[in-house]
Amino acid sequence: MISTRLRRSSIRIAGVGVAIFFVVGGTWLSASHAAPSNDGYSVVTANGVMKNFGNVAPLGDLDGRVPSRVAGACVTDQGAGYRLAGANGAVYRFGSATYVGSASNIDLYKPVLGMMCTSTGLGYWLVAGDGGVFSFGDAKFLGSTGAMVLNRPVVGAAASPTNRGYWLVAADGGVFSFGDAGFFGSAGNQKLNAPVVGMSVTPTGAGYWLVASDGGIFAFGDAKFFGSAAALPLAAPAVGMATTSDGNGYFLFASDGGVFTFGNAVFAGSAVGELSGSPVAALMSRQR
Repeated sequence: MISTRLRRSSIRIAGVGVAIFFVVGGTWLSASHAAPSNDGYSVVTANGVMKNFGNVAPLGDLDGRVPSRVAGACVTDQGAGYRLAGANGAVYRFGSATYVGSASNIDLYKPVLGMMCTSTGLGYWLVAGDGGVFSFGDAKFLGSTGAMVLNRPVVGAAASPTNRGYWLVAADGGVFSFGDAGFFGSAGNQKLNAPVVGMSVTPTGAGYWLVASDGGIFAFGDAKFFGSAAALPLAAPAVGMATTSDGNGYFLFASDGGVFTFGNAVFAGSAVGELSGSPVAALMSRQR
């Protein structure tokens, strides 16, 4: 059932451009995923181009000049800085964000697929497709699935609000918790219509959401369900999600730059038709 608190958005359904009351983009934000208000967000493409929406100050991007596709992003200092991570483990900083290391000199078994920043802004984790976790700065290594035989690859991650734990999620909906991150359930035993592509955690750390490529949302713990895009014939698959700071809303984002918002998440625009062929890699909630 679609939430009655959907906001205005411009999306494409079955190839037709329409304006409806509806909204949504990921990452991983790492995202990273929540922030103090709803000022705006930035869509980041795989070639490092950034599209900003709402009350967001541009701090720079990679403008397509990357040796490896962008695989993740996270915000620091309440939107005053951010970092981008490449699939090769490289890390790029902008604004007030600091650089404290990368995995670009490590022989990775699987490419990096996302990153998480600590709430202090002084560290971050990189996560690879085999569930390998690489910690830098004040981010602590608390375990990984790198040595496990997984049924499906890891596709997303989220950090505990305390910085002392994190979750990994696999494409089949399996959830793996480390440190003080609690396990509140998974979609691993469900027959999914589409693979899981990401996750986001509630502000309390006592729940989380999983998002599937068809726009389906699965809520666990104290995470509330505010609607999904699963009933819509999306023009492009969903690739991630981000939440509002109070946990009473979330964004979904699609690979074509479509942004969909639910609950109290505020729609500020989408990047549909503006990506020059490069798919969306992440959406950062640039909120203050």
